[in-house]
Amino acid sequence: MKEVEPATEGDGGPGSTRAPRKHRMLRWSAATLAVLILGVAGTGYLYYRHLNANIEQDELNLGDNKVSEPTPNSAGQTPLNILVIGSDARDSKENQALGGAKETFGSTPLADVQMLLHLSADRSNLSVVSMPRDTLLKIPKCTDPDDGKVYQASDGRVMTNQSLGHGGPGCTVATWQALTGIHIDHFMMVDFSGVVSMADAIGGVPVCVDANILSRDSQGHGSGLKLKKGTTPVKGEQALQWLRTRYGFEDGSDLARAKAQHMYMNSMVRQLRENATMSSPNKLRRLAEQATRAITVDSGLGTVKKLYDLSNELRKVEPARITMTTMPNRYVGARVEPTEDAEQLFRLVREDIALDGKDAKKVTAEKSEAASADPAAAKDEIGVLVRNGTRTDALAAASGRASTVAGLLVDKGYDKAAADRSSSLSEAKTLVRYPSAELEGDAEAVAKSLGIPMSSVKKSTDVSGVTLVVGADWRTGTTYKAAKAAKKDDTTPKTAEALNGADESACMHVNPGFTWS
Repeated sequence: MKEVEPATEGDGGPGSTRAPRKHRMLRWSAATLAVLILGVAGTGYLYYRHLNANIEQDELNLGDNKVSEPTPNSAGQTPLNILVIGSDARDSKENQALGGAKETFGSTPLADVQMLLHLSADRSNLSVVSMPRDTLLKIPKCTDPDDGKVYQASDGRVMTNQSLGHGGPGCTVATWQALTGIHIDHFMMVDFSGVVSMADAIGGVPVCVDANILSRDSQGHGSGLKLKKGTTPVKGEQALQWLRTRYGFEDGSDLARAKAQHMYMNSMVRQLRENATMSSPNKLRRLAEQATRAITVDSGLGTVKKLYDLSNELRKVEPARITMTTMPNRYVGARVEPTEDAEQLFRLVREDIALDGKDAKKVTAEKSEAASADPAAAKDEIGVLVRNGTRTDALAAASGRASTVAGLLVDKGYDKAAADRSSSLSEAKTLVRYPSAELEGDAEAVAKSLGIPMSSVKKSTDVSGVTLVVGADWRTGTTYKAAKAAKKDDTTPKTAEALNGADESACMHVNPGFTWS
């Protein structure tokens, strides 16, 4: 289907209807700041009940489809998933002054920063997955809780940051759940105005560049960040410049900017833990005031007490067990899309597997028939498209395999099973694919009926419904014989560019075109 690449994502040239890219990359770290700052403030909240009035609330999930909560571990603990959203809203004088672009005042905000915080069930580790704002995906149907307006599912793929304009942050949550199959417990959203004040309240965060940098080109693009080579503590507007810098870091992409944000966040966590002066009541009060004014949350986090309880959970994780990653992606023109490695990363989060590879040794059984909490529909209601994937480099496709297997399914009660005779594929192993979490149970039921192992049931955005691909391992016969399952790979993909929270050696590479002497 046609890819939608809205004009709002231009670089501010003629005809652009939104701010230049340099103005719009809100810092995911600012929202995460709010969470961690609350934890550092700790007992200070007991004295500031009026802070509850500062906290804005919105609905958690505006989509129709739900994702089941994860199964508790043997100790009865469950992981916690929080979606952090950075909005480019210019809905106040403060936001307008920081974001620029007067012509966009009051316009529909974009979710220009999206990051999932995954706190493990045993609270031993924290995994963070950033999604580039330019990621192409399908936004599900969402309903605005304020006026009841229905935003239909996107026609084809659009940029993920548009989800915020489909009723609010709850649609961004719904979009993440549809793509990843990860149940999201809470969200936190921040806009421009709180970033500088919170950075000031912290007192400075050390950042590093490998050369002198000035983020400004001959056309005036850039954040204006100017730093000397080496490590410099930044705060206030200079911290905001670091977090929004794209021109000057590595290749000048949003991916490089995300890396700089990860470094800032890790450094900030270490700084907060080491800074004894944060015990000052005045600093704690100021920090608490700025943090609560900066955020919008769901009702599950809508009070100081709830935020304090969350902060206590987050504080259990040492920096060495924090892993920052970016969703593996590939370019599609000027945009990006998730790769196969992205699904691997999402699976690790779904299965609560630490991204730093330091989980205590535990038995990880092959995905069982009861693995999915999504119930299957009745057999005669499940649509299944069967495709012939038996072609190999050496052999032509086995004739009639899609029709034969579709017939097997019909005999087993899947009345809506049908063969796709349009073309043959090349797939080494028989697979059952499904596009979204609400069809996972249906896909597993189909696999079970044919004796296909659950490890061969895969989520894929390349299909629009439950799709069975008959692979080269089932060229003949009516009984599937699965090969012995290979050992499951639980390593974090290298393409996720993992950064450990205790890594103090991280330093941003400066593009030679943005240095000064």
